[in-house]
Amino acid sequence: MPTLTDKDKEVISIWGVQNNIDILSLSYTRHAEDIRHARSFLSKLGELNQTQIFAKIENIEGLTHFDEILQEADGIIFSRGNLGIDLPPEKVFLFQKAAVYKCNMMGKPAVVTRVVDSMTDNLRPTRAEATDVANAVLDGSDAILLGAETLRGLYPVETVSTVGKICAEAEKVFNQDLYFKKTVKNVGEPMSHLESIASTAVRAAIKVKASAIICFTSSGRAARLIAKYRPTMPVISVVIPRLKTNQLRWTFSGAFEARQSLIVRGLFPMLADPRHPAESKSGSNESVLKVALDHGKASGVIKPHDRVVVCQKLGDASVVKILELED
Repeated sequence: MPTLTDKDKEVISIWGVQNNIDILSLSYTRHAEDIRHARSFLSKLGELNQTQIFAKIENIEGLTHFDEILQEADGIIFSRGNLGIDLPPEKVFLFQKAAVYKCNMMGKPAVVTRVVDSMTDNLRPTRAEATDVANAVLDGSDAILLGAETLRGLYPVETVSTVGKICAEAEKVFNQDLYFKKTVKNVGEPMSHLESIASTAVRAAIKVKASAIICFTSSGRAARLIAKYRPTMPVISVVIPRLKTNQLRWTFSGAFEARQSLIVRGLFPMLADPRHPAESKSGSNESVLKVALDHGKASGVIKPHDRVVVCQKLGDASVVKILELED
């Protein structure tokens, strides 16, 4: 059977278009061709040509072609429920760890499912489930996807709250230093221009104990690269909208990119005023920087006398600068 059925296409072209969907989760992805097929279908649906495709790996075929699927997809969802049927149970953990690692090294979001099944009927997760959620975070997952617990469970709100608390606790003890070294080593040398700027920004932020990294971007790519190195502080991604036209009307792009980066671990997007260019010709991108700093202060991330690392493009050059804030 085709991975994307006619019924799927009908739903996407009607409901999906009406709701400007940000991400399409492609169930039972078995080959990279499945992703290419879905992408060419989305490209014909106006605004949905910006929709990201996450491959949902649910069977042995998907596992066998994992590397080529990862190259094509924008992110990966590990459907452990169905994988547990196709794989012997003792093998599932091994695939999860290896696959999350590969996603991390490519800077693509990894999403883990089926974590607190018992909360469908109970107010508390089992000890094993709580440990499993923490381990998913320590392994490097970007997000946890809840299923039955929130779809038909008795305690959907409590489930989200409990899983959120466990994730927050696990993040506090995440070994960032080891992770950073592993990622830099994996990228190898010579590094690409963007990759070296991103890793430098994270390294500088850690060394000066910055409270946040602010990154100006128009496509969201630079901010994602910074987040790939898993800095210990939040990355505020200031998405600068771009003006584009189809000869009949002018529209701004940027909202899609900002929303889609919410799934990346440690990335907090905000949409800037379109009048501020992402690639400023001089260093005077002050007004948009002030907006970003105010946003950080309002959310309690940035405090007086803190240091902040700013990453932006000036003309053809990329600049990483360290700001020391006044009162």
